[in-house]
Amino acid sequence: MTTILITEDDPLMSRMYQKIFTFEGYTVEMAVNGQECLDKARQNPPSLILLDVMMPVMNGLKTLEQLKSDPATKSIPVVMLTNLAGQQDAEAALSKGAVKYIIKSEHNPKEISDMVKEILAGYTRNDIPSN
Repeated sequence: MTTILITEDDPLMSRMYQKIFTFEGYTVEMAVNGQECLDKARQNPPSLILLDVMMPVMNGLKTLEQLKSDPATKSIPVVMLTNLAGQQDAEAALSKGAVKYIIKSEHNPKEISDMVKEILAGYTRNDIPSN
């Protein structure tokens, strides 16, 4: 089963994305801050992490650094999902290992769901044995 860990501190946004990805057939785990994301990713590694940038306890960029420096979580694809539209933030996230940087206000939830599906398809296609 494909699991998506959504790390979002805004309850309205997190419920909306939880409903969308559950409707699409994914198992959804939730975290409200970066530390909780790290803990959950280490305990039960998800197929993909959606990670907000601005959060309490530990922000998304710091969380991304921790995820990518830990051998247990470094191979999990991380998609930054934020309202920060700055080019510097996007470049920082991508240079730290995020596979995509999505600005929430520029896409509707269905478009975001489709982007996540494409990313997951790319990762699972490479995992198919060649025999």
